[in-house]
Formats: sequence, structure tokens, C-alpha cells
Amino acid sequence: APSGRSAALRARMEERLLAARFRYINQQLYTSTSQEAAQLFQSDPEAFEIYHRGFAQQVGRWPENPVHRIVRYLRRRPASLVVADFGCGDCKIASSVKNKVHSFDLVPLSPLVTVCDMAKVPLAAESVDVAVFCLALMGTNLQEILEEANRVLKQGGTLMVAEVASRFEDIRAFVNAMTQLGFKSVSKDLSSAFFHLLEFAKTGPPRRRPAPGLRLRPCLYKRR
Repeated sequence: APSGRSAALRARMEERLLAARFRYINQQLYTSTSQEAAQLFQSDPEAFEIYHRGFAQQVGRWPENPVHRIVRYLRRRPASLVVADFGCGDCKIASSVKNKVHSFDLVPLSPLVTVCDMAKVPLAAESVDVAVFCLALMGTNLQEILEEANRVLKQGGTLMVAEVASRFEDIRAFVNAMTQLGFKSVSKDLSSAFFHLLEFAKTGPPRRRPAPGLRLRPCLYKRR
């Protein structure tokens, strides 16, 4: 019995340490540029696994994961469309649709992942039909990252953004700012209390810098 209690106590301590490290890594991602985030995980690949595990636990508490909504959306579209998944994690989209999917992230959790800075993906200009950010718009250089999505999208291409609802300070101001980056709003699904799903179409290159209103709050998790 004592050894059993000791093992249980050790497991709880390890879980708390992992949770604390997840919160620290998460905070770093929201307060650093995408380039700095890439450098963080290059120097400490284990940190990404800890982050992804903690992130999955958080989203697992939601009634629905927005990636499933995006997968259903893509399945209704032609399989010939080429997709770029920015911040792909475990490549759920690539493994769930028939489309060609370019999967980008900071660490390769899957052989399908191309490791890169989200502001500098290795794709030709106007080479994809759909760009996706599913709970992946983090970093202080948010405008640079979205301009990169504009660069790789074909004219008229689709940008799908799913983000934690509480991150939006002003959804209208955010959508208006996106017009300065060359996107028009197609639809907004604000029905979930946990996340917002926004669909945009590319109308042209970014028109003005900077884009006022392009702000998202950091998603910081409290200690439980």
C-alpha cells in the first residue's frame, strides 16, 4: 500500500510539473514572434511534445474540436483543391481528406510535417486554394503570418480561421482589418462558446500596413 501511494503521489507531481511547463511554453508562444518560437523548439524539441499534449487536453474538454468542422468543410469541396495547413500539429486535416495538404509546423509530430516558420513557408506564390489556421494564430507578428497566407493563396482562394472565442477583442474590427490584408469575409460562425470559425476569400495583395484592429488576446491557461 505505501508503495502504491508513493507511485500515485509521484504521478501527480509529474503531471503538475508538465502542466506548469505547458503553461510556460504556451505563454512564450503568444509573446514571441513566429521566428523566435521556431528557435525555441529547435533548441528544445521535447518542449513541443509537452505543449501539444497540454493543448490537446485543453481542447479535449470542448464539446467539439474545430478541426473536425474544417475537415467536414473540405470534404464538401472538390478533392482537387490544394490546402496549406499552418500550425498543423498531428496533421489531422492531411490524414482526413483526399486533398493534397501541405502541413506546416515548428516540430514534426508526423512525417507529413514540413518544419518552418509560419511567416516563411516553402511554397510558391499563389500555389494553394485553401489556407487553414486552426487554433494556430499565435505570435506577435500576426500580420506577417497572415500576409504569408495571402502570398501562397490563389486569387479568390479560401482562408479558414478557427480561434478561441475569448481571444477576439472585437470581432468586427478583426474582420475589417483582414480587408486591409487582401481578404473579404465570406462567413462567420460564432455559435460556439469556445471558438469562432471565420471564412475569408482572397481579393488581392495586402493594401496597407499596419492593419488596425488585427489583434488577438493571448490564450493563457490558469493553474488548476
